[in-house]
Amino acid sequence: MTDAAGTSSRDPLRPVPGASATGDGLIRRRRRRWVRWTALGAGLLLVAAAGGGWAAYEKLNGNITADEAAAAELAQYERERPTALVRGAQNILLIGSDSRAGSGNRAYGRDQGTQRSDTAILLHLAADRRSATAVSLPRDLMVDVPSCHRPDGSRSAPAFTMLNYAFEVGGSACAIRTVEKLTNIRIDHHVVVDFNGFKEMVDAVDGVQVCLKKPIDDKAAKLRLPAGRVTLDGEQALGYVRARKSLGDGSDTDRMERQQQFLGALVNKVQSEDVLLNPVRLYPLLDAATSSLTTDPGLASLGDLYQLVRGLRGIPTEHMQFLTVPRKSYAYNANRDQLVEPDAGRLFERLRTDAPVATAREFSPESHDSGGGGDPSHSASPAPTFRGNTAADDACG
Repeated sequence: MTDAAGTSSRDPLRPVPGASATGDGLIRRRRRRWVRWTALGAGLLLVAAAGGGWAAYEKLNGNITADEAAAAELAQYERERPTALVRGAQNILLIGSDSRAGSGNRAYGRDQGTQRSDTAILLHLAADRRSATAVSLPRDLMVDVPSCHRPDGSRSAPAFTMLNYAFEVGGSACAIRTVEKLTNIRIDHHVVVDFNGFKEMVDAVDGVQVCLKKPIDDKAAKLRLPAGRVTLDGEQALGYVRARKSLGDGSDTDRMERQQQFLGALVNKVQSEDVLLNPVRLYPLLDAATSSLTTDPGLASLGDLYQLVRGLRGIPTEHMQFLTVPRKSYAYNANRDQLVEPDAGRLFERLRTDAPVATAREFSPESHDSGGGGDPSHSASPAPTFRGNTAADDACG
C-alpha cells in the first residue's frame, strides 16, 4: 500500500509479505541495536552510581583522623603494657573530649589550648561477639598517671591524681597507659569523640528517647524539658549527659549512670530501626560519626570500622551492658573517687579473661559478690552482678 507520493505507509518493523527473510533480518538488526543502546545506558547509570558510591566512601574514609602520635608513644612502652589473654576479644577505650577546639565546639566555652576526658569508657567485646560490656571510669578517679610525652615535646612527671589529667597532659597514649596500669587490661583500640560529633550522631538518628521522672529547667545545660518520655535532639542530649548540678544528686556517679542509660537507648534505637542496614539512614550517621572521630591507626579507615560494627550488629540488646566501675568517695577528698576493692579487681579480672559479668538496675551487695571472679574457667561459675543497665532496658519501666 502506498500514499499519494508513492511511499509505502507500512510499519517499517512489520515484515513485508513475500519478503520475510529480508524483513526479519532488518527487525533483528534493529532489535540488537536497541538492546545494545539500552545496555550501554544501563552501564552508564551503574558507573555513575558506583562513582557516587566511591566518592561517598572516600569522603567518609577521609573524615577519620588517625592518632599516629599515640601509636608511636605506645610503641615505646610496649614492654610495660599488659598482654592480651583471649584471642578475638577486644578492649576499646572510648574517650569523650571536652576540647573547645573546632567551630562546632566553641559554643561550649573558650579554647584554652587544653582538653580533658569528660568521659572515659572501657568497652569490652567478647571473643564470640555475643556480648559487650561498657564500663564507665570516673574522670575524678584517683589513679597513678605515668610520665608522659607532652604535645610540646617535654615530659610530665609521674603523679597520683585524677584520671582525666592523663588525657590533658599526654593525650590518648597517656590515658591508655594510665587505664592499662589501673586495670591490667590490654587496650586494643581507642576512639576519641568531641561534643559536636556526639550531637550530630544523635541528630543523624532523629533523636533519642529518654524518660524523665520530673521536669528539667537548667539554664547552664540549656535544658527545659517536661517529665515523662521525651525525644532529645543532639543539643538537648549533650546537655542531658553532661549536666551534673541540676540532675540527680549532683554526683559524677549519677551523671555516668545517666550517660549509660542514654547510650543504651541510642544503641537500642539504631538496632531496632535497622539503621545499620538502611543506606539512606546509615550514611548521615556514618558522616557524623567519622567527622568527629580520632582513632588509633588500626581503626582509622571505614573498612576497619565496618569490621568492628559488623561484629556488634549481631549482639542482642539485652547483652549490651553499661555499668560503672565499683567506686566510692576518696578518703581524703569527698569530691574525688577511689576504687572499691576487691570488687573493682574482680570486674577487671573478668574482663581480662573474657568471663561474663551481669548488670542489674536494682543493685544489692549480695548479688554483686556472687561471682568469685578471676577464674579463667568461668563456665561453671555464675557471673558477678554490678549495678548498671542494658540497651534493652526501658528507663520508664
